[in-house]
Amino acid sequence: MANSLEIQIGNLLRGRALTLALAESCTGGLIGARITDVPGSSEYFLGGVVAYAYEAKAALLGVAWDTLNTKGAVSQETVLEMAGGARRILNTDIAVSVTGIAGPGGGTSEKPVGTTWIGLVAKDGEWTRSFQFAGDREQNKTSSANAALQMLLDYLQDQIS
Repeated sequence: MANSLEIQIGNLLRGRALTLALAESCTGGLIGARITDVPGSSEYFLGGVVAYAYEAKAALLGVAWDTLNTKGAVSQETVLEMAGGARRILNTDIAVSVTGIAGPGGGTSEKPVGTTWIGLVAKDGEWTRSFQFAGDREQNKTSSANAALQMLLDYLQDQIS
């Protein structure tokens, strides 16, 4: 863990006095667990919301029912609304969100198992990335968490350069 993604992220957040919130769906809190594995993470990590069902995404994060009903839970639009909601309710500088289909069921021809969207919302913009992972449920959850942490690290490193 000496130079893990979560330690690198923590050092950058702490060094720049930035705060982080998370909104997780398919990862079920895995990203928050990894962030809080780092001693002192309470200096920059304010909290996270695990919003698995449509009802939780709408009630807790403010994702529009129209978005959920027309675009689905696993979409660019939903992941951005999730991150925006987490940033707003926890009043942080940055929020990262993830939604996807971990499997083994739930996939469709348009959105097969392993489809994942990651969002990042900060004061200077909004970004998304989509992925198609090919593992089993546990591997897809781990890959999604790694991708979300990598996206956050990339954002923080880009802000320095």
